[in-house]
Amino acid sequence: MQNCSQEIVQRTELFAWQVEQLRFSGDFYIYNPLQYAWNMHEAYIRKYLAHPVNTLMLGMNPGPFGMAQNGIPFGEVGAVREFLKLDEPIKKPAIEHPSRPVLGLSVQRSEVSGKRLWALMAEHYENADAFSQEIAITNYCPLAFMEQTKHAKNITPDKLPKGERMALEAICDRYLLDLILLLKPTYLIGVGTYALKKLQQVVSGDDRYILGSIIHPSPANPQANRNWQEKTQQQLVALGVWENA
Repeated sequence: MQNCSQEIVQRTELFAWQVEQLRFSGDFYIYNPLQYAWNMHEAYIRKYLAHPVNTLMLGMNPGPFGMAQNGIPFGEVGAVREFLKLDEPIKKPAIEHPSRPVLGLSVQRSEVSGKRLWALMAEHYENADAFSQEIAITNYCPLAFMEQTKHAKNITPDKLPKGERMALEAICDRYLLDLILLLKPTYLIGVGTYALKKLQQVVSGDDRYILGSIIHPSPANPQANRNWQEKTQQQLVALGVWENA
């Protein structure tokens, strides 16, 4: 099986540099875990984005207690340690929000979205290696935006001013397309409707792909707080990603 990890590593290094050149006018802190948590993210690529897969799952952007802490998409700390078995040095952002220090794998709070998503994968697959033969998980935007207030409210990319959002999305679209071309998936699955919309735009008019979405596992999404795992299993079976739940 073709190993594309080196190409993805090199493309992701460029991606990290490109988003770092952008300037934003909002009154918020910006974290780029592809920089300060690069060692962890590179290890994730080399282990879990190394080969073509049947399915690419796409999230939106880093959660404050997941990827923003450790560089792993939906990076709930327990899943990173126990299922993915990754542990690499993590540095600090140049400027930290006082309420959102980067603690790496020492963070005490759990990223609920990541806990739900990775638990689903851990239940379905014998181990993370088996998972990686079929599915790759990544995020559309690598940047986390947090208001300067005490509560450090998460600002999602769709809430940025139009010109700044479009500049960011142009870079993210190109990276996503390149990732799709390298990983050669059949199924493109958005984790939530925003991610699905991005996938639809990037492969518009190309009938090689089967597109769909699953319910976003965030506790802020009312649909996710009752039987998320069961409903998501059913969605993946209905789409053809899995043969059975």
